[in-house]
Amino acid sequence: MEARRIDSGKIAEVSHGLERTEVERREKVFSVTDLSVAYSGNVALEGVNLDVHKQTVTAFIGPSGCGKSTFIRCFNRMNDLVPSARVSGTVLYHGEDLYARDVDSVEIRRRIGMVFQKPNPFPKSIYDNIAFGPRVLSMEGSLDERVEQALRRAALWDEVKDRLKDGALGLSGGQQQRLCIARALAVEPDVILMDEPASALDPISTTRIEDLMHELKRDYTIIIVTHNMQQAARVADMTAFFSVIVDEDGGGRRGVLVEYDSTTKIFTTPSDKRTEDYVTGRFG
Repeated sequence: MEARRIDSGKIAEVSHGLERTEVERREKVFSVTDLSVAYSGNVALEGVNLDVHKQTVTAFIGPSGCGKSTFIRCFNRMNDLVPSARVSGTVLYHGEDLYARDVDSVEIRRRIGMVFQKPNPFPKSIYDNIAFGPRVLSMEGSLDERVEQALRRAALWDEVKDRLKDGALGLSGGQQQRLCIARALAVEPDVILMDEPASALDPISTTRIEDLMHELKRDYTIIIVTHNMQQAARVADMTAFFSVIVDEDGGGRRGVLVEYDSTTKIFTTPSDKRTEDYVTGRFG
């Protein structure tokens, strides 16, 4: 059955992003096949299949408990740090199996950076926060230049250039989050994962983070988890909608990928009724 166009008054305006055909012409960064994750034997996410393409912003949306954060942590093997977690299926990164036994998870986390929901600067100076990763990895080149470049790319340099030795914890929440983005950029990643990066920030700081995402996608591939559908509509080229299936006996619930398409299509002519109900606020 042909999808019915949603009344545009019911949703946020979708910013102009890449069309699906243009996205799919770009190199695949990730190719996910039949991915499932369980904690202590309880399935949290089941049977996910999707591709993520280079220099795009991909958003994961859906109600709480649908596995969005679990899924994004599969891309840099953060679930390895949870003893009860078991990941099955395949995640290819530039064609290589991310979960192969000979893959160095530390190198994976350098190339695939992570920015968390709550800003988490180290209790060190602004400079030392940015310099930490390059020092640990013994990266070559001028450390001062690397710190400056990372702060410039995170749109923070002009605000902190005269106080680099000051403690990072003295920055505002929005500045701290941009500092964490700069810290991820300092080790020259390929991908930036963002798990609810603006949910703890005020509207002005949120706008700055969103503007920064638009700038960064020129050089990086970005994956974002967000509960804010307006944010997904503003920043993402592709959007994946996840939902929850509850077992008939009520004894278990698991997240599933319902629909994955261009952001414009997800928010205006979704193919699945569950997607339409969610983006129009009828459930979730």
